[in-house]
Amino acid sequence: MSLPLTAVTAIGESLVDVIAGSDGAPCAEHPGGSPMNIALGLARLNRPVALVTRIGDDARGASIAEHLSEAGVTLAVGSVRDEPTSTATAYLGADGSAEYVFDLRWSLPIGLSVDDPILAGSDIVHVGSIGAFLEPGGSAVVSLLRQLVGSVCRPLVCFDPNMRPSIVTDQRAALARFEQIAALAAVVKLSDEDAEWLYPELGLEAAVERILRFGVGLVTVTLGSAGALLATRSLRVTVPGVTVEVADTIGAGDSFMSALIDSIAGLRDEGVSAEALRTGSAFDTALLTDIGGYAVRCAAITVSRPGANPPTRAEIGFPGRHPDEKINPREATRSPELL
Repeated sequence: MSLPLTAVTAIGESLVDVIAGSDGAPCAEHPGGSPMNIALGLARLNRPVALVTRIGDDARGASIAEHLSEAGVTLAVGSVRDEPTSTATAYLGADGSAEYVFDLRWSLPIGLSVDDPILAGSDIVHVGSIGAFLEPGGSAVVSLLRQLVGSVCRPLVCFDPNMRPSIVTDQRAALARFEQIAALAAVVKLSDEDAEWLYPELGLEAAVERILRFGVGLVTVTLGSAGALLATRSLRVTVPGVTVEVADTIGAGDSFMSALIDSIAGLRDEGVSAEALRTGSAFDTALLTDIGGYAVRCAAITVSRPGANPPTRAEIGFPGRHPDEKINPREATRSPELL
């Protein structure tokens, strides 16, 4: 009889990505928001996952709830509010890159605490993006994380700032918030653009070193088509990108993060201690290479099709496995289907 898989709870915004046409008028809508995308990506990899979020009691909110339910994501009680659902209107460039205009609302469900069954049953808690910075919810997220990290059943915290300078405009305040959460996290993922915006006076390597000094076990930096850098206090590994025809880049970083979290959860499934992951001592060069390759491959599938549409388990190359069987990132990296 197999043991239960390590469960994850993601905390943060859900919204609808409105894709604007060349004339600026809406031409398509997709459920989105970084934490929601990450929860969806984990569910498609058959990882048990719940989402603490905020959606409206309207047609767009219903589309998000249905999208999550179909994938197997548990929506936390209190996540649906009597208000419009947040939106992000994406204006696509010729290369598939997106510029966003946001209409947002964000706060935690009333009464959410560390004793909530969803949080108490999760070994990993992911936070990030607008939900970590936009008030009033951002401060509440920090407070909740501090309580979780100080609790008896201390979860591993994963953090992806996914910076949006068009929304979070105060760089100094954003940096302070980023470092508050990084000091509570075991795993931090950011893009090279995030690192440059947060630490404009530092190069990428110096920024990574600074983040590691907060006690983070693993820092990962996505490098666009060039792949990703994975770093612990003693190791540095760079994995190459995967060449695909790009439809758009919406959700690429979120898909990468889903795979990264799934790899960390997989190590917990195998009995690797939470402390070894928090300190980074669980990782060697081969394992970091496998984890990074797995995450890059998941992101490559996502950019090959429109919207935030992360891969299913079968698309990574395991169509014959039981739905409850976890993915081994070493095998996912070496699967030939997507080379």
